[in-house]
Amino acid sequence: MSPVPENAPLLWPLILYVGLALVVAAGMLVLSHLLGERHRDRLTGEPYESGMPPTGSARLRVSAKFYLVAMFFVVFDLEAVFLFAWAITFRTLGWAGYLEIVIFVGVLLVALIYLWRAGALDWGTERRRALREKGG
Repeated sequence: MSPVPENAPLLWPLILYVGLALVVAAGMLVLSHLLGERHRDRLTGEPYESGMPPTGSARLRVSAKFYLVAMFFVVFDLEAVFLFAWAITFRTLGWAGYLEIVIFVGVLLVALIYLWRAGALDWGTERRRALREKGG
C-alpha cells in the first residue's frame, strides 16, 4: 500500500514549474550582475530629468486632500461596480433588488452631500478664508 492515494492530484508539475521559475529569475539576476556595466563617474548618481538639472528636493510634502480625493474615488468607483453588477441581474432580483439598490444609492448620496457640506470636496481658498473669519 502506497502512502499517496491513487486519486490524489500530482504535485510534481507544480513543483517543477516553481523550481524552474526560481532558477530563471536567479539566473537573470546573476547574469545581469556579471555582464552589467560598472562605472563610477562623478555624475552617475545625479538625477536626470529630461535634460534639465534638478531644481529642488524630490521629497515634497503632499497635501492630505490628494489622499482624500483618492479615497473618494475608490469609494465611488466601487459603487459603480456594485451598480454594474445590479444592472446585469436586475430582472432576476425583482422589486426587492430594486428597493435595495435605491437604499444603496440613497446612502451614497447622503455620504456625498455630507462630504460636500463638510468641505472635503472644496479645493478653493475662499471657503477656508470665510470659515476662518467666522471662527469655525
